[in-house]
Amino acid sequence: MSDALADTVAADAATAAAATAAAPAAELPRTFEEFNEQRRQSFLKVKDFKQAGGRLVGYLCSYTPLEVIDAAGASAVGLCGTSDEVIPAAEEVLPANLCPLIKSTYGFAYSQKCPFTHFSDLIVGETTCDGKKKMYELLGELKPTHILHLPQGRSRAHEREGWYQEVLGLKEALERTYGIQITDDDLREAARLRNRLRRATLALFELQRSEPPAMSGVELMSTMFAGTFNFDVRAYVESLERLYEERCAAPAAGAPAAKRILITGCPVGGVIGKVGATIERNGGVVVCEDDCGGERTNRFMVDEDAPDILRAIADRYLKINCSVMTPNDDRFAATREMIEKYHVDGVIECVLTACHTFNVEAVRMERAVEEAGVPYMKVETDYSSGDLGQLETRIAAFIETL
Repeated sequence: MSDALADTVAADAATAAAATAAAPAAELPRTFEEFNEQRRQSFLKVKDFKQAGGRLVGYLCSYTPLEVIDAAGASAVGLCGTSDEVIPAAEEVLPANLCPLIKSTYGFAYSQKCPFTHFSDLIVGETTCDGKKKMYELLGELKPTHILHLPQGRSRAHEREGWYQEVLGLKEALERTYGIQITDDDLREAARLRNRLRRATLALFELQRSEPPAMSGVELMSTMFAGTFNFDVRAYVESLERLYEERCAAPAAGAPAAKRILITGCPVGGVIGKVGATIERNGGVVVCEDDCGGERTNRFMVDEDAPDILRAIADRYLKINCSVMTPNDDRFAATREMIEKYHVDGVIECVLTACHTFNVEAVRMERAVEEAGVPYMKVETDYSSGDLGQLETRIAAFIETL
């Protein structure tokens, strides 16, 4: 390990130790009594988990190598904000013209309204965009935060090697945080379980190929999003496998005449009930989720039998096709494959306000989709309800033309 990386790992450990000393892991936030009953119960559930000895690591992106967190005996929980509830609080610190995901994520930490953020031993961020990168500096003042420096491309040898060193750095940061040693056997076992989860996820996506599809897209997206808050990976895998069996045995739930829509673009967690539900309320059905939680990310497996399992984990995550990568041609190829595979009638690209990488790349996505002979529409939105009427009109008109 380089001296620079060693310094970074040591700094992470020192920050984590200082934060742990300053705030007991199972201490409720000072504003707990102001929360509604549902939020109080969420806090108490996570508090009980921590008091029972549970380890909790928050993460913000699909580039986070979750196998490393699993191998540390910690539960990995997604912390990306998906609500406009705390954005006014975030704008007390952050500029208003940032994307809603960044503001919501920081707002939940700043206002202490997210139990997962509040009780996380460590938050793992990544440099997928300039806004998130700088927000993490402020987040690090509230919680111990480790940053993965993601390369901007994958075609050069030093980019692959640099990313491996970042994954190694996360492993060592977790070892120092918890006073443990993560072995290759731990990593290999975690890789096998995560691959099983990916196969279960892909199996559910496959059911959407039927006509009509096996379930509504809103149900499928909500199921996948809920999994990011699950403390027990094995239990979540088993629940997906049971759902697959149930759906295989049940009649198709999708409307027979509905137009088959592929959603692509930014993470859809905060707009499932806004964009997804609007599509399915107006004669469409979401048959494919082509964002960072969808098929084009879950199709990549870790080579469980690789001699260097940590490098195999690093290599798997670097394959992810996000708009932060240059070039990012594989994303368009994957979308065209899914258009054919899922018999898609139309593609809707959902871009969060001020997400410049996806917004610029939308030009190339539109070309790729239209070259496949399928209509394309881009919508820009945030987590508020202010544009619901406009979205309803535009999406209904788009589906009507298919």
